[in-house]
Amino acid sequence: MKHYGIDAIPLAHEKINEWRDSLRGGITFKMDGTNVVITGGVDDVWVKPDGEFAIVDYKATSKEEEVTLDADWQIGYKRQMEIYQWLFRKNGHKVSNTGYFVYCNGNTDKEAFDAKLEFEIKIIPYKGNTSWVEKTILDAIECLKSDKMPKSGDDCDFCKYRNAVREFEE
Repeated sequence: MKHYGIDAIPLAHEKINEWRDSLRGGITFKMDGTNVVITGGVDDVWVKPDGEFAIVDYKATSKEEEVTLDADWQIGYKRQMEIYQWLFRKNGHKVSNTGYFVYCNGNTDKEAFDAKLEFEIKIIPYKGNTSWVEKTILDAIECLKSDKMPKSGDDCDFCKYRNAVREFEE
């Protein structure tokens, strides 16, 4: 954290282990007027001197090129971060818009494995935008309550598969 100039320390909180455990706890929020509970298991939370939380997500890979968040498929990582930020805010915590991805990139240039993995660690700040989260959740709830099948997206492989099966069966 010193190397990256991040003025924060790991959060010491009575609920941190619960918040990390997405299967038996996590951080949760019940959507008003519904029986839907949104849950997320955060990897870590850092706290700044003013008490503001910074959400931290750990990622691991092993590739020769520099790790970034620029690939199209990494939008899922960004959305995950934003949902965590939203969940913590909904639970009354002051949360920084900037979260951090701690990327561990396994070294590929070693001559032998020798039962030892070595990693380069890079911290990538990410400024989240949670403005989409609540509306998306409410839209999903309405979709689930509807009697009509939603229109499939052009990029949904499952929908393409189901449509092909339906055509074959007809």
